Amino acid sequence: MRRTALVLVVLAGALGLAAAGCGGGEEQVSATETTPSLEGDPVAGKAVYTGASACIGCHALADAGATATVGPNLDDTMPSAALVVDRVTNGQGGMPPFGNTLTEQQIADVAAYISSVAGK
Repeated sequence: MRRTALVLVVLAGALGLAAAGCGGGEEQVSATETTPSLEGDPVAGKAVYTGASACIGCHALADAGATATVGPNLDDTMPSAALVVDRVTNGQGGMPPFGNTLTEQQIADVAAYISSVAGK
């Protein structure tokens, strides 16, 4: 009788643990999956490039009349919009991050501008 009671307690505990581990929670979705990427406006992006963001002071880009040589020549590297967003947001090497300085829309705009005119 004691053995039967012990087996029942152990089984009840095992079932309780199994039930607790089965679903019930909401699926976690990362922010990148739920946040749509912003549509960039190349015209607004040119204003960001030549304005207070100071891109023009470091990067050559013929369309903007920029001839600086501090950073990479964007006409030579022809970066994709995704690469521009990453570098402007996070920085790399000697380039500081602008993710806390520019809005997401400004970053999307300058990325659209650079990727549409670089090397052309």
